[in-house]
Amino acid sequence: QVQVVESGGGLVQPGGSLRLSCAASGTIFLIYTMGWYRQAPGKQRDLVATITSDGSTNYAEFVKGRFAISRDNAKNTVYLSMNNLDPEDTAVYYCNADVQLVLRRANYWGQGTQVTVSS
Repeated sequence: QVQVVESGGGLVQPGGSLRLSCAASGTIFLIYTMGWYRQAPGKQRDLVATITSDGSTNYAEFVKGRFAISRDNAKNTVYLSMNNLDPEDTAVYYCNADVQLVLRRANYWGQGTQVTVSS
């Protein structure tokens, strides 16, 4: 059994910053790509950023230069540092982990953490 748990969301003013964390736990052999996605009310879930096990990153155009993804492989944890936040960034942010278990590979989602950008 693998659990993926996000934390760090909240209410922030426009122009402010937040740091999200996501930890995977359980019987994990290794984690390939970890990523952040977001879903605003009435909209589809969009990719925000991903990071591979060797540190290669990929960002959506709308967050380039403002958000930074990083990970700690020893802790099976991924982070998303968000700066210069805009009301358009308001959404539920979900963590995703591509996990190699002992006998199979599987994909896991967290329950999401709400980020609200408002004055």
